[in-house]
Amino acid sequence: MNATSATSEPPVAARLTQMWTESLAWFASHSTQIALGLLLGALIVALLFGAKWIGARIVASDPNRNHWRSVIGKALSKTRLWFMVAVAAEVVTSYANAPPGLARIIHVFFVIAAALQAAIFARSVVLGIVEHRAAASGYEASLTSAMGIIRLLVTFALFAVALVLILSNLGVNVTGLVAGLGIGGIAIGLAAQGIFRDLFAALSILFDRPFVVGDMIKFGDVTGRVEAIGLKTTRIRSLDGEEVIMSNNWLLEEKLRNYHGIESRRIVLTVPLHYSNPSDKLALLSGQIEEMIGRIPDSRFGHALLTSFDANAVMFEVLLYSTKGEADVRDRVRHEAMAATLAHLDAVGVGLSYQASDKPG
Repeated sequence: MNATSATSEPPVAARLTQMWTESLAWFASHSTQIALGLLLGALIVALLFGAKWIGARIVASDPNRNHWRSVIGKALSKTRLWFMVAVAAEVVTSYANAPPGLARIIHVFFVIAAALQAAIFARSVVLGIVEHRAAASGYEASLTSAMGIIRLLVTFALFAVALVLILSNLGVNVTGLVAGLGIGGIAIGLAAQGIFRDLFAALSILFDRPFVVGDMIKFGDVTGRVEAIGLKTTRIRSLDGEEVIMSNNWLLEEKLRNYHGIESRRIVLTVPLHYSNPSDKLALLSGQIEEMIGRIPDSRFGHALLTSFDANAVMFEVLLYSTKGEADVRDRVRHEAMAATLAHLDAVGVGLSYQASDKPG
């Protein structure tokens, strides 16, 4: 027999026999520590079962899952029995000083169980956050088609990380595996960059919320109300009634104006008054116009002032606000203010300025 054979490790059967003998001796000599460890392990399992039960109760109390606690509850409800057993076994072997062979096997089991359970928890939380944000944005129905891809990507990424952590903790050199996963990810990303670009744009809209379904937005020369946000496109109903379909990725690169949440809108009326109007009548206009604006529903007076001497007119500026953000309310208030101003000027005998060629016959 050569030196290499003489110094080689014992066969598997011999190592199993040795581990079995050491384990029996450990059970016999550490019975008290083992019993205490089992009690501690049972307490940990009971606590984990309690957390799982609480999570299930939280989910049951909120069937629509519209609250953050439901996201955490759903994650807790996915606590697996094999993870509880692995935690309890690791506690027992650590507390009772188990023999190296048995401790190593249980530790490997614990590392695998902990990594997989962490991936399950993380997957549940990530998907729960996406669904929660979608429900809060009115985007849930539109996201249905995208959820399959999102689940696949999240599952692959998290369990790939779990696999790398497991192998690394087991002493395997994972450098080559990580490099391979990186190259594979780049290849997949290049092959499906259009899909991923649109998907990430949709997720950006979901989480950053530059607009949600129902908002009135303006981009370029288009103004309309958002009707649907999909995986690839957003559908907008313009003021003319036509449906405008925009790529999510392109839409995010545009300068957007979102009219949602506007509490008031500014309205400025510039009135050219003729130089022949008596100065005392012009001086009284400010208070008269303020009183008149106060009678218009959904309006707030700003100021009414003579502002400048133009070549053909004395310029009179009326500033007011519509107290509701809707564009149709602003248009109505402006119309009523203009009509009331013209009627008042006519009533007090103050004339507008106009060119001779524009004078009515």
